[in-house]
Amino acid sequence: MEAFTTFTAVAAPLDATNVDTDQIIPAPFLSRPRADGYHDLLFYRVRRIADGALDPDFILNQDAYKNAGIIVADRNFGCGSSRENAAWTLTDNGFRSVIAPSFGDIHYNNQMNNGMVPVILPVETCDALRAQLHANPGAKITVDLETNTVTGPDGATHDFTIPEFNRVRLLGGLDDIAMTLELDADIAACEVRRREQEGWLFR
Repeated sequence: MEAFTTFTAVAAPLDATNVDTDQIIPAPFLSRPRADGYHDLLFYRVRRIADGALDPDFILNQDAYKNAGIIVADRNFGCGSSRENAAWTLTDNGFRSVIAPSFGDIHYNNQMNNGMVPVILPVETCDALRAQLHANPGAKITVDLETNTVTGPDGATHDFTIPEFNRVRLLGGLDDIAMTLELDADIAACEVRRREQEGWLFR
């Protein structure tokens, strides 16, 4: 996966609480093969009105946010089911980070497993960031994983934490397979020792 060091992008304010994974990507689309891409599925129902046309009031349909790469959300983003597809559709739409006061636990990990940085900041900080974004459509935010800071549109910085294991993986662009392959020499040495010490297993 692509390494994450410092990422600066237009940020979109998403004011709703409890945005669940079915809102991020509805269940009928979960059978789509990963290779086919998920670009056209993000918030598929939420961003449309009854006749299927795009809702001009939905934040990601507005011109200022069409190229957004960061979402600033409210509480409990990504709650609901464990579907990894929710992270896939975010990354396929260019999002590398979601900033929120809290996340659904599984979705939080799914984001990191797919090269995203989920940032937890206090409710008041997220409210202030969204207010700045509403006041200045198209404003940018920087998420810096090297310093564990977020820089808002007003230039103020905010510290965040992320599990160190995941931070190292993201900085190096290492998915689960790549992490395992980094231990290839140790694994090979272990196999040699086992053949020497427990040869009967290999007969």
